Amino acid sequence: MTDASDPVLPTPPGGVFDGTLHLYAVRVYYEDTDLSGIVYHANYLRWFERARSDVLRMLGIDQRAEIEAGARGEKGGAYAVADVQLRYIRPARLDDDIVIHTRCSELKAASVRMSQEAKRDGETICTAHFRVGFVGFDGRPRRQPDAWREAFKKVLDTDGEPE
Repeated sequence: MTDASDPVLPTPPGGVFDGTLHLYAVRVYYEDTDLSGIVYHANYLRWFERARSDVLRMLGIDQRAEIEAGARGEKGGAYAVADVQLRYIRPARLDDDIVIHTRCSELKAASVRMSQEAKRDGETICTAHFRVGFVGFDGRPRRQPDAWREAFKKVLDTDGEPE
């Protein structure tokens, strides 16, 4: 128990890197499910997005600063999903604990490919393959900042899919 004048505040959820593999935990809440009690298909996209955003944050990629630079009229940009392929294998249900596995599999000047899996108790229940492009605020592809590309190189894994 703590003194009321010094409250303990929770921190937002975050992932961890295990080598080049990023792990991000989510729990299935009632709001995530449809009328049948199964996770609504679009929520997997939300979980995958959160995990990818956490990868960027943990790599020191400050998306917000880049967006704010663009708002000030400076040369800025943002990541946008250019391609996604999903495969639903098994349903997730209320109160399931899910771990999102993310690997960066390809790095190019203006894009990065990421493979993701949603796993429950080690069993893959959904897979996703993303190509995320870096675009200027005019909507056109542009080269990612060099520091960001260097950060991605630290976790680039060209050996295959998430485990």
